[in-house]
Amino acid sequence: MLIRFILFTSALLLTTSSVLAQENSSSPYSFLGIGTKAFRGTVENRSMGGLGMLGDSIHLNLKNPAAYSDLKLTTFTAGATTNSVELESASGSDDLDYLTLDYIAIGLPFNNLGVGFGIKPRSAVGYELEERTTTTVSRLNGRGGLNTIHFSVGFEPFKNFRLGGTINYNFGDIENKSLIFRDQIQFASRELNFVDINGLSYNFGALYKFNLNEKLTINTSLRYETGSSLSVNSRRELATIQIGQNDTEIVVDEFNVEPRDSEIKLPEMLAFGAGIGEDKKWFLGLEYEHYQAGDFSSLSYNFGPDVAQIDANVFRLGGYFIPRYNDPVSYFKRVVYRAGLRMEQTGLEYRGEDIDEFGISFGLGLPAGRVFTNTNLGVEYFERGTTNNNLIQEKFISVFLSFSFNDKWFIKSKYN
Repeated sequence: MLIRFILFTSALLLTTSSVLAQENSSSPYSFLGIGTKAFRGTVENRSMGGLGMLGDSIHLNLKNPAAYSDLKLTTFTAGATTNSVELESASGSDDLDYLTLDYIAIGLPFNNLGVGFGIKPRSAVGYELEERTTTTVSRLNGRGGLNTIHFSVGFEPFKNFRLGGTINYNFGDIENKSLIFRDQIQFASRELNFVDINGLSYNFGALYKFNLNEKLTINTSLRYETGSSLSVNSRRELATIQIGQNDTEIVVDEFNVEPRDSEIKLPEMLAFGAGIGEDKKWFLGLEYEHYQAGDFSSLSYNFGPDVAQIDANVFRLGGYFIPRYNDPVSYFKRVVYRAGLRMEQTGLEYRGEDIDEFGISFGLGLPAGRVFTNTNLGVEYFERGTTNNNLIQEKFISVFLSFSFNDKWFIKSKYN
């Protein structure tokens, strides 16, 4: 067991460096606030419209910590997504592709108690924008985002009722650069903003299920995330520059603004859901999430009068179907078939327009290797934003893949 733990810890450290280094977004809306949402749930969650209300013995549910108490085997999981995006505006369109590592986590069962930890991105900044007028050219670009290391505990105080909690350490940095070129002026103006963010946040969850009759089961869930404050350290560099060969920036004159400490507030979230199904056969559920407005106004360089954080609502509908989970002959009868849809307000209003999302998803849970090891594959089409008021609409096709490895680490010795 010790060797397995050392191997997992090594994998976690290596993957952590990959999570921190990657570019998780290419969205123009990632310019605003702390960026776009980077974690949308595990592949199993996302394939069902993002439902976060189910737990089982061999999968991790990173949205509801109460689900850790369902684990029967040690479970290690990691997921990644490849995104193809079409950016459409009133004047034209463009296409791009990028790959992200979404999460890496492990869950450990102890009788009616389960614990887990891992790392995932929380928000992502990655954009390159250009605006031209008759006299000026403005270029904006940025990178970075927030990451989260989490530790979760779930337990079952009495039969079919589960509770759980998660402590998150959020940390990251955001870098933004603005270049302005003016006609008949020799030098360009450059502004660099560097922001370091860190702090704790907390999630709580509950799951309860009961039998409606001999076959049907009702599942209910509740999730809550605190509206925590995170510390922000900001610094700014102002300069006049010349552009040299290969677009190198040659500083002519530079001025550093005194660093400033402030805070941002993450949005408070409350979610509840209910669904009906037959254990290890099928399930259909509906979930509602409400987010209070966050406060990112201290990031003044990208939070002007055109930007507003508002309350947000999310509706999710999804489920799964398994023809026969223990079929001894047919592989495809053991496959888990998933589908879902979501309608989501992002909580962002820009130039008077709500930046909303709509998505539809499908997925497969594929048994692989040993009986309790599986691969999960999903695809989602979703749209974000609008072309109204000179904005951009994004159309995504995201293909996501995860591996879930299961084993029994804690086996009591029968011999001395």
